[in-house]
Amino acid sequence: MKVVGLHIGLLAVLFALQFVLPAYHHGNLARIMVLASYAIGYNILFGYTGLLSLGHALFFAAGMYGMGLGIQHFDLPAAPALIAGVVSAALVSGGLALLALRTTGVAFMIVTLMFAQAGYLTILYFGEWTRGDEGFVIAQSARMIAGIDLSDPTNRYFAALILFSICLVVCLWLIRSPFGKTLIAIRENEERVTMLGYSTFAHKLGAMVVSGTLSGTAGATYGLLFGYAGASFASVQYSIFPLLWVLLGGAGTVLGPFVGTLFMFYLIDLSSGITSAYMLIAGVVLVLLTLFAPQGLMGELRRRFWKGLP
Repeated sequence: MKVVGLHIGLLAVLFALQFVLPAYHHGNLARIMVLASYAIGYNILFGYTGLLSLGHALFFAAGMYGMGLGIQHFDLPAAPALIAGVVSAALVSGGLALLALRTTGVAFMIVTLMFAQAGYLTILYFGEWTRGDEGFVIAQSARMIAGIDLSDPTNRYFAALILFSICLVVCLWLIRSPFGKTLIAIRENEERVTMLGYSTFAHKLGAMVVSGTLSGTAGATYGLLFGYAGASFASVQYSIFPLLWVLLGGAGTVLGPFVGTLFMFYLIDLSSGITSAYMLIAGVVLVLLTLFAPQGLMGELRRRFWKGLP
């Protein structure tokens, strides 16, 4: 009950903050919740299954462009376009999983990176449709679901909160289910899980599809809420970001992705207000955290004070 109460408490605080935050932080927190949803998807594969992917930007971009191109070129309403983005991410993650899971370790990492780069170059190559590096703006009139204008700051915040809540609940349910416990066992000792008669390939395939679908849902939602789809979201940078967020917050913890995303977002935001060399400050802080909190912020909390924290 403590675990459930903790997560409900976080959602309640985020709900209440909508009514008290200044406009600047209100917009920031909406963005953080969507990006944290992306990190939650990444954490299922990396934190709980033990598979290090450097290609998750492919799934994020698949969701974003599946949604954005549906609106831009096929005049889909926002809701069907959002569904198209989710389906696109599921198909891409399933296809990549069937290929990448033939490899292990460093080879898996490299394969996911190469496919993500292929996706990025595909976006640039088909610039007539995607507008390449420039990307395209999604018109405000197209960002409506059931008469609700998602470009409105309040509606955008609540939409981001709904997405984050769904991803948080899915992750919490998944890791406490037999399937999730098997994923954790695979992370700890895959050979023993195989000896017990489990199909590790099928479980890793399922984990990758769930991870990619959640990440793609975050990408589609991000494009819809903030009205833009661009090739930069398919670049290596957006594959590294969720890895950093998860490591900072605590890999293999449900709340770690949110804490890591929130911490890094404001670390860069605040340090950029002090100096133009803000990445140097961010880098020093990240090194210190790596040295003194190697399991991440929530990971250290679990290790030191709360052993049962999921």
